[in-house]
This record gives sequence, C-alpha cells and structure tokens, in this order.
Amino acid sequence: MPNRHLSRTIALQSLYQWDFLGMPDEKLPEILAFNRAEFAPKFDDEGFARELVEKVVAHREELDQIITQFAPNWPIMSITIIDRNVLRLGVYELKIADKIPARVAINEAIELAKGFGGQASGRFVNGVLGAIFKDMVVKGEVKEVDKESILQPLT
Repeated sequence: MPNRHLSRTIALQSLYQWDFLGMPDEKLPEILAFNRAEFAPKFDDEGFARELVEKVVAHREELDQIITQFAPNWPIMSITIIDRNVLRLGVYELKIADKIPARVAINEAIELAKGFGGQASGRFVNGVLGAIFKDMVVKGEVKEVDKESILQPLT
C-alpha cells in the first residue's frame, strides 16, 4: 500500500508552487515531476499525487467557493498560499473524492497545515473543514464511505 501522506505532501508542494507562480496549468506536469524527483525519487504512489493535483486544479473554482462560504472573513486570496492549498486538498477529499473517509481527509489536511503552515494553520484548517463536514451531515450529503462512522464524534 503506497504511503498516501507522502503523496499528499508532494501534491501540496506542487499546488503551492503552481499557485505561487500564478496558476499556470501548462506547468503542472513539470512542477509535479520536479517535486517527485526532489522529495521522493523512488516512491511509486500509483499516480495518487498526480490525481490529487489534477482534480484539485480541475475543481478549483468550486473548492474556492466552498472555502469562501465557510471562511467568510477570509477572502480566498488573503488566505496564505499554503493554507489555501491545504484547504483545497482537504475540501476536495472531503466533498468530492468518493473513497476518502471524512476523518482521513480532515486529519490529513490538519497534519499538512501543522507541518507546512503557520502557528494557527492547523486550527484554521480544522475549523473550516469541521464546519463543512457538519454542514454535509445536516444536509444528508455524507459519502457512502462515511455512513458507518457518522455517529462517532469527530476528534
């Protein structure tokens, strides 16, 4: 089983670089290849990091709207680049990716925020993703993969 945390780290580094450079979609393959070679040259994640990057970029507008809705005091471009992309990854995995349980999406995003963001990044990401998940529960939009664990409290 590939190490998905490492894949998420590579995806986050790639999204950060892409965003920092002004979001040039044509550079994504080059950015991703550089980060793979630089940080995990012999790591085979069966395309998981590439899939994350491509899906986040493809759904960026939708993801940014969701983030804006649940962090209304933070216009998307005023959120730090790292936190913005951690949130994009987290929201993608929480709301769109079918096979990623909510707990995994939220916990992984918090860990990425703590590892790469500022002092308050983990709490910020936790607050935004927690609010999104609670909204999903209230609206009955919970993914199949989460239905068995929905009654267990989030930690």
